[in-house]
Amino acid sequence: MKSCSRCVMPETAETLGFNDKGVCSVCQQVEFKQTAIDWAAKAVEFDSILDSVRGKYAYDCIVPFSGGKDSTFTLWHLVKKKKLKPLVVRFDHGFMRPTLLENNHRTFRTLGVDVLSFTPNWQIVRKLMLEALRRRGDFCWHCHTGIFAYPMWIAVEKKVPLVIWGEPSSEYSSFYGYEEEEEVDERRFNTIANLGINAEDMLGMLDNSVSDYPVTARDLKPYTYPPLEELRQLRLRSVCLGSYIPWDVKEQVAIIKSELGWKGDEVEGVPPEYDYEKIECFMQGVRDYIKFLKRGFGRTTHLASIDIRNGRLTREEGEALVEQYDGRRPNSLELFLQYVDLTESEFMEAIRPHVVPPHQMPDLNWAGSHKMNHKPWDFEQWSSIVGDRSIDK
Repeated sequence: MKSCSRCVMPETAETLGFNDKGVCSVCQQVEFKQTAIDWAAKAVEFDSILDSVRGKYAYDCIVPFSGGKDSTFTLWHLVKKKKLKPLVVRFDHGFMRPTLLENNHRTFRTLGVDVLSFTPNWQIVRKLMLEALRRRGDFCWHCHTGIFAYPMWIAVEKKVPLVIWGEPSSEYSSFYGYEEEEEVDERRFNTIANLGINAEDMLGMLDNSVSDYPVTARDLKPYTYPPLEELRQLRLRSVCLGSYIPWDVKEQVAIIKSELGWKGDEVEGVPPEYDYEKIECFMQGVRDYIKFLKRGFGRTTHLASIDIRNGRLTREEGEALVEQYDGRRPNSLELFLQYVDLTESEFMEAIRPHVVPPHQMPDLNWAGSHKMNHKPWDFEQWSSIVGDRSIDK
């Protein structure tokens, strides 16, 4: 399987392409970011956007918030550096960890912000996870769509015409490039967030014939994008902070740890030096494991490649980390299989149709022999966080 000659990303990564020197498209985009963008001009452009809304509405902007490193830095930057009054909108995907909740509480109180949090129906979420796993080999449809769509509905409801996200997709994938104007709009939602399945599609796919929790169209509203005419009437803009400042994860993590007391956490399949990465969800290990089964790489490949692009790691050091951490079967898989009522064999067969060539999916015996031994410190709390009586031990 071919990999980038500069970082360690393989050809099976979504949207990735290579130039004649074997350098991947994301490495090329990041090089463009580092050498060809006038960031001073971008900062002026961003200030102009902020000045157009500042003090004119109940809130200056909406900040979609998971509590991870990127949304936390974005909120800190907008409040402390730009002196905005944001409304924080949090979509609770159902798997928030204790450290994350403590970070959120501390951040909200330290910055002094209004917060609106929404938690969707868990029984419907379980059905959506299973259907998305079968259809796309990705159980996170409810999270992808809810996180991106729900804040837009709140913007329309509260009549706040600016939504500000964190990093642009150009930092990690090639759906867009840094030379493009990347707005977080319906095109981006349909390209990246919903896995090619809109809510109407999902409703038709779900089997409601034998269910105590039949799903209706109104149940799926949080996962739909608001009508274009309503967005146009509000003249709503939805932009990424990272389109206007040079995004540097490690520098930003240092800031939020110092300024907000933000704490990292251990994540299954992630080296401990990356304690800031994807601490939002206790199902993250399963998500990364599925990526490995489908594409032959996991979260460590992604993280090592970021550090290589920023001159903080050599390619050889990155390869060593990948060999040590990627592909380990997470302990959280046991919980996930209970949530969606599958055996591990059924789970593997659900993934198999979604494998991306030339990668070949390992068999169940291989998976069993590559099990993680270490459980995160809060592992025993995870099922009680969900609160499902059929899962509690």
